[in-house]
Amino acid sequence: MDMKAATLRVILALSLFLAPAFSTASDSGSPPPVTRAQPVFSADDFDWRDMVPYLFDAATLPEGQALKAMLENSKVLRIYIANEIRAECKPDKSPCVATDDRSSLDGEVSKRIDEIVQEGILHQHKNAIVDYRLTRQPFPFSEIVAIKSAKKPDAYVILEFADHTYTAAQMQAKYGAPYDTNIYQWYSVFTYRLDSPRYTSKAVFEVDPVDGAVKKVAISLKPKNHH
Repeated sequence: MDMKAATLRVILALSLFLAPAFSTASDSGSPPPVTRAQPVFSADDFDWRDMVPYLFDAATLPEGQALKAMLENSKVLRIYIANEIRAECKPDKSPCVATDDRSSLDGEVSKRIDEIVQEGILHQHKNAIVDYRLTRQPFPFSEIVAIKSAKKPDAYVILEFADHTYTAAQMQAKYGAPYDTNIYQWYSVFTYRLDSPRYTSKAVFEVDPVDGAVKKVAISLKPKNHH
């Protein structure tokens, strides 16, 4: 993968997606658990609002720690990495990661995500970025990008959906009518907003207008400045 091209694509996408927005979300949470058995995970199991507390925390952290916090607390990435670990466990392999031991599996997942951040972090356009491809398919998502602004206390996560795993109809059934919609040359945009006294956040879903398939979602968070 051409990481430079991928990074430029993400930055260009942000220029369209990420503007201030407003509604309600919790400021706290705990890392999503990794289930013991092989999880049946669909795109509809993802809820962008679950990421907001971690984006809020990441906005106050240095770049590397911020990217690690966002990715370690991504349910999508944790389940994907857990699936990879399980796939590596063969009957003839000993020792194998104790996939029946939830704490051991959670620890190994966190360790690998830490490695992903350390090995994949890039600095471009005044942003620190980790762009990670989810190549083991089938899986509802094909890419995750975490971005921390180097100059502002802003944090972003972008998820690309695997082809035809999620539709605009499913999106609206889950989140209701969007706050705003727009149409660009090749895609439609559906915007949802959250607001708290401490931050503003939004999710912008990119949708194929021909078949209604959701292509990606960009989740942004901007802390409010209290002086």
